[in-house]
Amino acid sequence: MDVMDVMDVDSADVSLMDSWAEEEFGTAKLGDARRTKRLIALAHTFGTRPSASLPDAAHDPAMLKAAYRFFDTDAIEPAAILASHTRSTYDRCASVPIVLAPQDTTELDYSHHPGTDDLGPIHTKKHVGLLLHSTLAFTPDGVPLGILHEQVWARDAATFGQLPDQHTRPFAEKESYRWAHGLDAINAAHDACPTTQFVMLADAEADIYELFVADRRAGVDLLIRAGQNRRVDHPEARLLWEALPSGQRVGTHMVRVPARAGQPAREAEVTVYRQAVTLQPPARRAGAAVEPVTLWAVWVVEAKPPAGAAAIEWLLLSSLAVRTDALAQTIVAWYCVRWGIEIWHKALKSGCAIEARQLETADRLRRCVALFSVIAWRIVFTTMLARACPDAPCTAVLEDDEWQALYCHAHQTTRLPTAPPRLRDAVRWIGRLGGFQGRNGDGEPGITVMWKGFQHLAGLTSMYRLLRPAPKERNVGND
Repeated sequence: MDVMDVMDVDSADVSLMDSWAEEEFGTAKLGDARRTKRLIALAHTFGTRPSASLPDAAHDPAMLKAAYRFFDTDAIEPAAILASHTRSTYDRCASVPIVLAPQDTTELDYSHHPGTDDLGPIHTKKHVGLLLHSTLAFTPDGVPLGILHEQVWARDAATFGQLPDQHTRPFAEKESYRWAHGLDAINAAHDACPTTQFVMLADAEADIYELFVADRRAGVDLLIRAGQNRRVDHPEARLLWEALPSGQRVGTHMVRVPARAGQPAREAEVTVYRQAVTLQPPARRAGAAVEPVTLWAVWVVEAKPPAGAAAIEWLLLSSLAVRTDALAQTIVAWYCVRWGIEIWHKALKSGCAIEARQLETADRLRRCVALFSVIAWRIVFTTMLARACPDAPCTAVLEDDEWQALYCHAHQTTRLPTAPPRLRDAVRWIGRLGGFQGRNGDGEPGITVMWKGFQHLAGLTSMYRLLRPAPKERNVGND
């Protein structure tokens, strides 16, 4: 798959557009055209210094006042802030045949800001904050195309930790219904991009029977890691895990396991099995008009993990008919793309310091989260696109002033090249601004050095705009 089709880049002189912020937020409908212009200005300003505090990132008191006024405007819904970006995401999705759409939930911890109104408990009653559930779009190569859906809420402290009527409450009234909202967003994306196949990815939290039987468009499929040992209709087993050894052995496969809880990232050799399984409805749905559902199980097992490392074992359930070994291998590779949403969480929390924002109310924070979610996406997008399309022109993600300032700094020259540099080169230069060493074995720049590098690039670009010669005097195209 040529990921550059996503950006419609076919020559060196075509850029994403004059302003990435205008591309992502230019069609936002916020009730007043001036609010849309303000949103674009805020995205551009805070996108250049994503981890700085709002006062530090704003270049003057007027900009800071505009930011606070924007976040305090009750008439602006967070969903309206994201809607423009999601429309741009649809455009990118429409340019590729397959989109992987991981969902995930993360906590935004504001316990250190106890004066903030309308927060709720997160993992304990002593910790307060917000919950963020998102659905993103990725290419199978791991390039994030954008945000399809985002839901931010606070739990009720009065009922936190209680499980009243969990087995009898309607699914739509449970917190877990967020996964259905995400699936609805994927259906909507397919409506906008009918020639693109969408595959929802999720971890074991989404092992919910109602999701397996929920309405889906013909071009929308599920790939969910199993977390429950469900009853199955199987000739050799009563429960799902008992049926696994009877599956068709596919062979071995190498997967990249990200760093976890003190364990370094590593490559793992796993054995893959596949078979169709028919899941019986859960007992809590007894008497309801719910039929058994047939899915395909792809069992992934690591036989010889390194010393001190837990062995990998995934049971992946998919609505895709995994009738071939090749598709089973593809399913495993696709599931690994789910980790991309966790990288985006890191960019949002560390790169954009979203948990350090002090805005006094949960509603203001929700608007702030919507804006910085897209800024975090841009950081990850730039990083991953450079890996997938290293030879693309850097104008796919950088404005002219940005790459020109970057080039002049990297080469300590005022003479510009005849064409924009390759994306891989530009990303490595940005990474070096953030501390990337570029030594043999270092690989490509990661998210942390990229968001640090973007902040340094902002200063370079500002100075370049002040000091560069007038257009007719510039030394463009003399190298």
